[in-house]
Amino acid sequence: MNRRPKLLVTRRVFPEVVERLQPHFELEGNADDALWPREELLRRAADRDALFVVGSDRIDRELLDACPQLKIVATGTVGYNHIDVAACAERGIAVTNTPDVLTEATADLGWALLMAAARRLSETERWLREGRWNSWAFDQFLGADVHGATLGIVGMGRIGSAIARRARGFSMQVLYHNRSPAPNEAELGARRVALDELLRSADHVVLVVPYTPQTHHLIGERELAMMKPGAVLVNIARGGIVDDAALAKALRSGPIGAAGLDVYENEPKVNPALLEVPNVVLTPHIGSATRSSRLGMAMLAAENLVAWAGGQPLRTPVSA
Repeated sequence: MNRRPKLLVTRRVFPEVVERLQPHFELEGNADDALWPREELLRRAADRDALFVVGSDRIDRELLDACPQLKIVATGTVGYNHIDVAACAERGIAVTNTPDVLTEATADLGWALLMAAARRLSETERWLREGRWNSWAFDQFLGADVHGATLGIVGMGRIGSAIARRARGFSMQVLYHNRSPAPNEAELGARRVALDELLRSADHVVLVVPYTPQTHHLIGERELAMMKPGAVLVNIARGGIVDDAALAKALRSGPIGAAGLDVYENEPKVNPALLEVPNVVLTPHIGSATRSSRLGMAMLAAENLVAWAGGQPLRTPVSA
């Protein structure tokens, strides 16, 4: 290529990342960090050779058809269900993502949600702030034990393994469900079981599976009904893995006791029924939201783009 390739960065990124990209690309960014309407994204992407996107950018056949020069899509996220990878492959367009850099931060957030939901922290803080704390009682805001409890992890990849490592400090029995045995299960002290057995046995269930057509509503009305009375469900994976409407119903009427959610169907919209139940802790998709993790994600996306521009192997390619 005799000219610098044209790159569109769809959201505001760190100055260090811009500095890394500028020598290699004719760069158009998004200084206002506005979420562009679909038509605006299509217009801005039309003459680009490369795209740096995030999870809210839908990269589908319509967009690819509108971008005849496009050669690479680098997402600044580990998940890539917002990208039609097969359609990209058909057109010879490379796709990259950002695994590894967010593992520990996301595992930390999973534990924060588990602890907050189990011990009813959001409920009790709201109650205190409303000025309703007038006395102490033995049966006031009884939560669920974490230490010594049984933890079920659905998806024993990098993040699932990091969650299991943390469970050792709480003397927990760890069950996990995965398509294949985890090579580190002995090290983690974890036992692989069928999903139904995990749901029936675990006091706390953490979801860490990728979103695919096969995992859509993996946890629905049937699965929620299997869970132990008072059990806690945590979703730090992707929206759509849980049927949010069924979860709201289960939180109102049982059997589960509480939930901690960082992801939602149709986010950033949240099912209104979830906003009406008190026994759920809600966070706005902040699993990777530490500076080191978010900078690492953005920089890894940039390194993939720089490698492509220089004709070098991609750092973290995604295959169809």
